[in-house]
This record gives sequence, structure tokens and C-alpha cells, in this order.
Amino acid sequence: MSEHVASAVGDEIEPVVLQTDPVRVLRFGAATHNAHRIHYDTAHAHSEGLADRVVMAQLHGSLFFRAAARFVGDPDAVVSVGWQNRAPAYVGCTLTVTGTVRVVDGGRVTLALEERSGDGTLCAAGEAIVLPTVNPVC
Repeated sequence: MSEHVASAVGDEIEPVVLQTDPVRVLRFGAATHNAHRIHYDTAHAHSEGLADRVVMAQLHGSLFFRAAARFVGDPDAVVSVGWQNRAPAYVGCTLTVTGTVRVVDGGRVTLALEERSGDGTLCAAGEAIVLPTVNPVC
């Protein structure tokens, strides 16, 4: 388990950083069966009113999950992750997830999370709930 699990309300989590690029986004889309053209076709993204190709919503969620799993030290200890996309994250940008411990309640810790692009734009905001200790059933 991570040493951060015993943290107090207000403590910061370790940031998660991802440099997006066309190949990474295309491969993530293939793995998640997301073939929407706004993620890999610039002309189509423009026709949808976007400035460029965009990172898919599920990639934002996977970064939130990674931040929560890193915080607690065990991916099996992540109970839930939720987020809302707030602004497009364009392919090629660097995404950084940061957060703080919002609630420590008995056996659960709630993390407030946000994701920003390299220019500071808030791309997604949400939370994760983790269990500081996981007791296997078997």
C-alpha cells in the first residue's frame, strides 16, 4: 500500500502526467473500440466545430483511475472514479491530473481530481473513492 493512504484532508496527491500524441490516441481508441473520427481526422474535427483532433473522454477517465490507483498503491482498492469533461483536450497536449484528499471517512478516502492541459485549461474534473486497505475474500 502507498504511504499516502494515511493522508489527511487537504493533502495533495502525486500528479499523473501524459503527453498525448496521434499514435497513442489512435491506439487507445482501438483498444476501447472508439472509432469516432474527431479523434484522428483533423478535417472531420474541424467539421464538428473543434479546433483540432481531441482526446477521447475515456482517456481522461483512465488518467483519473491511474491517479487514484497510484495514491492508494493498489488498483484493486479503487472503488469508483467519476468525472465530467469541461473542455476539449487536443491531441498533442500534455495532460496533468492533480488532486487532493477531500474526505477521509472510516474505510474510504475520497479524492477530488482535476485534469489540465499544458496551457492550464481545465479539461476534466471529478473524484475517486479508494479503500486504504483491501482485505481479499479468499
